[in-house]
Amino acid sequence: MNRKFFRKHLIRLYAKIVREKASPEYVARGWAIGMFYGCLIPFGFQLICSIPTAFLLKGSKIGATVGTLITNHFTIFLLYPAQCYVGLLIMGKGRGLDEVKQIMEDVIRRQSYEALFGIGRDLVIAFFIGAVLLTAVMTPLTYFFVRGLVVRHRQRRTEKNGGPAGRTAR
Repeated sequence: MNRKFFRKHLIRLYAKIVREKASPEYVARGWAIGMFYGCLIPFGFQLICSIPTAFLLKGSKIGATVGTLITNHFTIFLLYPAQCYVGLLIMGKGRGLDEVKQIMEDVIRRQSYEALFGIGRDLVIAFFIGAVLLTAVMTPLTYFFVRGLVVRHRQRRTEKNGGPAGRTAR
């Protein structure tokens, strides 16, 4: 992936976050909901859970949708094996990271629940333990990060426009 492509998409994502016409808390809540389900639930059912939750908890539907994309075709090669590895360590059933990566390769390649549950009970449990840990870290970080982005953007825009009413100084 070249730098220009990455930068262009990052700027587009930033604009999508900060320009949403809602309170910073509403925007951040939606992104945190998306991150929550993106980290906790394996591929397939994230949107089915995140969008209704965004309605129930009054959060941004855009954020709830895009936030789930922490797990995508590029990141699952890192996240899923890391989740299993950490989960196995917590369970006291340490395996090497290379061994876990090899086991998860089929799951990632096939991208099915059948493949996930075919890897064995210990690894499935370890996967979800790692997912809970990742979720516990990433959800609040996402909320406060996105809220801060929106607040700072709006403060800068207000200062640039000359005050809360958007008038320029005379």
